[in-house]
Amino acid sequence: MRIYQAGPLFTEAEVLWHRAFRDKLAAANIRVLWPGEFFTQQEINNWGKNACKNIMERDRKAIDACDAVVALLDGTQVDDGTAWEIGYAYAKGIPVIGIRTDFRKSGDTQHSCVNAMIEGSCLAIVKDAESVLDILKNKLNV
Repeated sequence: MRIYQAGPLFTEAEVLWHRAFRDKLAAANIRVLWPGEFFTQQEINNWGKNACKNIMERDRKAIDACDAVVALLDGTQVDDGTAWEIGYAYAKGIPVIGIRTDFRKSGDTQHSCVNAMIEGSCLAIVKDAESVLDILKNKLNV
């Protein structure tokens, strides 16, 4: 099974979290496609005005090649690129599992933890890596 690992990669803390999460999934014999490994900053700089399109196309193609998406949903709002990845995967029929380690509420109803469109697009939203692995094994038969 191939998993696309979605989430913001703009701070050192985000990159470190994603690396550790990727390693947990890989230790469970899950192949992870993660945008943090798709290109270097030098490549982005060399692309110039085409950088945004090239980044989006690489990410889109990776989602198309995956069996599921796992998306980090932390923050007061879900990262806009992550929201696009979730919506794209959902529209393609690719299951999405959200992981939210953030204890703050940012949903549209008293029972939701994120925006209704994001929550409604997720098979489940969990709080830790172990729960993600459990869903992958028990609901998606990884």
